[in-house]
Amino acid sequence: MQDTRPLLLQTDFPAIRRDVLQTLQVNLGYLCNLSCTHCHVNAGPTRTELMDRETINVVLDYLSIKEIDTLDLTGGSPEMNPYFCYLVEAASKMGVRVMDRCNPTILEEKGYEYLAEFLAKHEVIVIASMPCHSEQNVDRQRGNGVYRDSIAGLKKLNALGYGNPDSGLLLNLVYNPDAPVLPPPQEELKRDYRRILWAEHGIAFNELYVLANMPISRFGARLLAKGDYVEYMNLLRGSFSQENLETVMCRSLISVDYQGYVYDCDFNQMLLMPLIVSDKPRTHLSELLKIDLAGVDIATGEHCYGCTAGQGSSCSGALS
Repeated sequence: MQDTRPLLLQTDFPAIRRDVLQTLQVNLGYLCNLSCTHCHVNAGPTRTELMDRETINVVLDYLSIKEIDTLDLTGGSPEMNPYFCYLVEAASKMGVRVMDRCNPTILEEKGYEYLAEFLAKHEVIVIASMPCHSEQNVDRQRGNGVYRDSIAGLKKLNALGYGNPDSGLLLNLVYNPDAPVLPPPQEELKRDYRRILWAEHGIAFNELYVLANMPISRFGARLLAKGDYVEYMNLLRGSFSQENLETVMCRSLISVDYQGYVYDCDFNQMLLMPLIVSDKPRTHLSELLKIDLAGVDIATGEHCYGCTAGQGSSCSGALS
């Protein structure tokens, strides 16, 4: 697989610094039951990297000491980490808001029959991958039968109250284009999703997040293989919006890999661009327990134009 990393490290992207830390995003490992064509983590069923319990305890210490508002769990499929439930339960007891970046097909996997009720019991915010409302497009991007299983998983969540505005159980969907284009306007696409998913499947949800694909890992390799890399980067750079710099997710979030090392965002993690606070080549979360990150420089690369292009793109969807 061709690697875009050498092309992304040198950049003229504007210098930015951290604000107050609000979200701890933790990658629990690269194991996943799917191998999606757009996956910037290169996750899949054969990956073995998983966060161990010792590192998860460091995460819990950090949440407690720093009084972090939100724990954002990602992967792979974060639920496939054997300590997923332990982490969710412990963080919930602290009063931390827990978010699960869930591939809804996991709710249909053997051995995970308990998962939907577990998420509801702990009022976990579910952010479910649903890259299109079309079965053909989803299956092309994620594999045959994925749309069917995703719908089944979403129905399980709806049956427990997820997506009902009066339940307090939040179900947010995520859209990614499967082409070298910017995503359409978020509010407009949300209306389409709502109309189609309700009419065809009776599925309700709270919000739709539209995310631009980053030119790294599998998607980056596809761009290079098809000769689309330069054109896509020109699109991202040409669509740069200065106002998005104020709300990019890296200002208020840090990303922790499965070994406990810290990055400014999940994309920097995949590009091995660590958050640096000392003369060490990388920083472990355990070294940050007594350090205030406000004002620390953020490591940037050409891929950062993906977060600031057009309406912007972040883990919570469009920025503007």
